[in-house]
Amino acid sequence: MSSDRRRQLLDPQHPRLSLMRQCALVGVSRSSYYYTPQGVGPETAAWLRRIDAQYLTTPWCGSRQMVRHFRRRGYQIGRHRMRRLMRLLGVSALYQVPRTSTPHPEHRIYPYLLRDRTITEPNQVWCADITYVPLRHGFLYLVAIMDWASRKVLAWRLSNSMDSSFCVEALQEALTRYGTPTIFNTDQGSQFTSTDFTDVLRAAGVRISMDGKGRWMDNVFIERLWRSLKYECVYPREWEHGLHLKDGIGVWMRYYNTDRPHSALGDRTPDEAYGGLHWSGQAA
Repeated sequence: MSSDRRRQLLDPQHPRLSLMRQCALVGVSRSSYYYTPQGVGPETAAWLRRIDAQYLTTPWCGSRQMVRHFRRRGYQIGRHRMRRLMRLLGVSALYQVPRTSTPHPEHRIYPYLLRDRTITEPNQVWCADITYVPLRHGFLYLVAIMDWASRKVLAWRLSNSMDSSFCVEALQEALTRYGTPTIFNTDQGSQFTSTDFTDVLRAAGVRISMDGKGRWMDNVFIERLWRSLKYECVYPREWEHGLHLKDGIGVWMRYYNTDRPHSALGDRTPDEAYGGLHWSGQAA
């Protein structure tokens, strides 16, 4: 049964079953049920797309330098608007703060455990990150869980909000399907420092590692995943709806894991480097 058909079975007014229970029964995540793009106009959506593409090329630029880049190309935009749109995207200059979210003042920050550590085997280290993905009239957020050594994407989720629930769902899927890593590394974003997320890791006996503030290179492999995904899947076409985008990302993720060789892996695919375990895509 297709994911669209499963969503049609959900009834938020059901007299006995909560929406959470219905989603679990039909295999639909709660966040994917609420695929409503953010309410932005076409001009703002175009600017978000331009800024995101520029940020992939020059991630060290803050709002002032971004304004200079666009004015040189004939676009007129002020710094205050640029700063607001960058905040909406969840990006900022790499030397200042992490890109997609800021730490919560009451959340614990864990130390970085990967410095000078050699990662050669699957399930030694997993990592996670969140990125913005544009639609024609809005945008969604995408989280991915990746095995560090093999570059294999273990699970992913789309959401129209930046709460922690879609990150926890992706983490739980990866743990269920692939066991537990020794270390799990993320940035200091509030989704990953939340107790909802860290409690799952601690209950599984996983050591938690977090990047130094603003150190995007600590999670460089998943940054490369975002760049490849956006230039090969997201930007070549204008996605109308979240469900279409989800299907498109699913096709690309399967290609990435099973058919896309990496020179750093000796021209093996992530599936081959992970150990030949086949992955059919995101659980619906």
